Amino acid sequence: QVQFVESGGGLVQSGGSLRLSCAAAGFTLDNYPIGWFRQAPGKEREGVSYINRLSSSKYYKDPVKGRFTISRDNAKNTAYLQMNSLKPEDTAVYYCAARTKYDSTWYSESAYDFWGRGTQVTVSS
Repeated sequence: QVQFVESGGGLVQSGGSLRLSCAAAGFTLDNYPIGWFRQAPGKEREGVSYINRLSSSKYYKDPVKGRFTISRDNAKNTAYLQMNSLKPEDTAVYYCAARTKYDSTWYSESAYDFWGRGTQVTVSS
């Protein structure tokens, strides 16, 4: 089931920027922390970033630290991932998800029950 709708992906040159949006469907976003994940062809899906309900905690995996910024607007039921200084290694389908379990890390897929279908980000060199 589609529980988030991601948008904002596309093709960009290395060094460029994209802003991904994640709109919640069928539930209230502010009840959940949000994680962004990505999956490159032939690779496992991996956690990218995380934000808690009140935006007081934000986490990033090392490859994107200093380049990506996660945010949310609970009034709009939407989360965002601002991606700057993009690299070809960032090419992947990006997914947002709502965290529902806390017996694992924020970057564990098993911690999330609500997922979008993803949006493609392609970074050319």
